[in-house]
Order: sequence, then structure tokens, then C-alpha cells
Amino acid sequence: MNETIGVIQNRRSVRAFQDRSIDRDIVDLIIKSAMRAPTAGNMMLYSIIEIEDQTIKEKLAKSCDNQPFIAKAPLALLFLADYQRWFDFFIASDVESYCEAEGKDLRFPGEGDLLLACCDALIAAQTAVIAAESLGIGSCYIGDIMENYEYHKGLLGLPQYAFPIILLCLGYPKSTSPAKELTPRFPQEYIHFKNTYTRFDKTALDKMFESRDRKHYFGNATNIGQDYYARKFSADFTIEMTRSVKEAIQTWIAHNQ
Repeated sequence: MNETIGVIQNRRSVRAFQDRSIDRDIVDLIIKSAMRAPTAGNMMLYSIIEIEDQTIKEKLAKSCDNQPFIAKAPLALLFLADYQRWFDFFIASDVESYCEAEGKDLRFPGEGDLLLACCDALIAAQTAVIAAESLGIGSCYIGDIMENYEYHKGLLGLPQYAFPIILLCLGYPKSTSPAKELTPRFPQEYIHFKNTYTRFDKTALDKMFESRDRKHYFGNATNIGQDYYARKFSADFTIEMTRSVKEAIQTWIAHNQ
């Protein structure tokens, strides 16, 4: 198997790290690799904050849905969807005079700009993950950084046009033995379509979830669908994430209202 494909196919999330720091040259290599990721219009609509302060790590471990391993990660990289740098550059370049000469209103970043910046940041983050994996360094994505937007904005000094889309924890895996079994993914036919979207009936959906079913369900759930609904879709952390993202979007588009 091609070495790169092997890295991708065998990668899994790591939440238990060795008490071992990552050399500075390796950290810089991971970040430089992330910065070679594809980016919209070569604008690099993201920023990376390396969280070195242990106190901040411990606060993030609590605010990101109480996950203690975050505080123990040797390396924590926060990927921001970032239009602040570009908009500051526009203002510094006196685009206001340009707009006036063109008879146009000054445009502020909107929802589309936010989504594009999120794409840039996530592509860079995944590139960092693969680079780290190839160097024997495990990683885990923390989507919970999107929760508690107001708190994280203050803690990390985030300006209006910088949204924390993902926190990445990295370190050498505590267990060096090969995983017995990779976490299952859905069969390809349920994910990969040609030309148009495909929807599935109950029979097909039940077959899709066969590998994920289990004997015991959350609370009063009686099947795997109710279990996922309770544990994921309607869980308190998901409701908070939705509220938080809505607040972040309102902050982002404040000048457009």
C-alpha cells in the first residue's frame, strides 16, 4: 500500500498521550505542513493559535464539554476561521475611498465569508493531522470549541471576524501497540453517490446502521436511531453548540444588519 494511503487508512483519534513533549522543529513542521493546505484564492482565511499556557489548557478542558485529556495534550492547536486579518488589510488599504469613488457601499464580511473561512481552517487542520500522523504523533479533534462562544472569545482574545472552528490536541500515543480494530465507517454506498443525491428508506437505513447497533441504549431509547438522537442530536452540548454558533454568526454579521 502507498505509504500516504496507509497513514490515512489507519489513522484513529488518540486521547491518551505520553508524558513527552514534541520537539519544536516537529511542531513547526506540522504547522508549516498545515499552511501548505489548499486555500480559497490563496487567501489563507484561517489563523492557528498554539495554546502553550497550561492554565488556558485547563480552562479549555472544562469549557469544551469537560474533557480532561485536553489539558494533558503536549500540543494544542486552535484553528480559527479568520477574516479579521483581511478586513483589517482592506481598511488599511483605504478601500473606503475606493468604494466611494466607485459609488459602492463598503462591504463587511458575511455568512458566506464565514463558511469559506471555516473550510480553509478545516482543510488546514486535517493537513496538520495527516502530517502529524506520518510522524508518529496522534491527534483528536475537539469540535466542542464551538460551544461557549462568548467565554472563548474573551479567553483567547478573539476579534469580531475570528471564529474558533476546531481545537486539535496532539501528542505521542500512550499505547504504541497496533489497534485491534479501527472504528467502523458507514459502507461506501451510503456516502458515495453519482450525479444526484440519494435518500434511503427505513430498510436501507437500518442496514446502514447494522455495524453500529448495540445491546444497550441511552435512557429510554429503544433503538439505535433514538439512541443517537438522545446522545448526540438533542444532547445538552449540541444545544449549547447551536446557541453558541448562532451568537457567533450574529457577531460576525453585525455590520450587515
